Amino acid sequence: MPAELTERLVELFRWVDPGPQSAHLVSDVSGWWRDPAVLAALGPALAAPFRAARPTVVLAPAVTGVLLGPLAATALGVGFVPAQKAGDGRVPAGATTWAQSPPDFRGRRVELGVRDRHLGPDDRVLVVDDWVATGAQLHALYAICAARGAEVLGTSAVVADCPPAVAADLRVRALLDAARLD
Repeated sequence: MPAELTERLVELFRWVDPGPQSAHLVSDVSGWWRDPAVLAALGPALAAPFRAARPTVVLAPAVTGVLLGPLAATALGVGFVPAQKAGDGRVPAGATTWAQSPPDFRGRRVELGVRDRHLGPDDRVLVVDDWVATGAQLHALYAICAARGAEVLGTSAVVADCPPAVAADLRVRALLDAARLD
């Protein structure tokens, strides 16, 4: 991965104080989406660690994953499958496989779903996300892949902020360690 991409990601990142209602800062990655050079480089950089494994599809959770997933899929020349969150107001079209995440860093559980017709036993899946902290949503995506008979190759992320055991379990390859963003 080009060092200039890593440096640009760090430069464009901000921590934001959401105000007195929050006990912690919130990550602001919006600068990444505004920079055309970063957008052009993200897909190939996310795809690179798994290119030799020959994924057949990229899977990513809503919301930010729906931006990053297609960038990686295009770089690999494969399709993209979005995982939707339950309760987002959209009614799934056709049969959908759902899985609930373990608690995330705020103690919330998220239910994610993937349309059955888009994921099957012949698929070799690359999971893509922007930030891995607890891996909660990734665990749900891996469970959906297992239920559909698809093979998960691993996870490519922009930022890893998770314990080494989580990174090893989910085969996370990140462009940036969160410690660089302090």
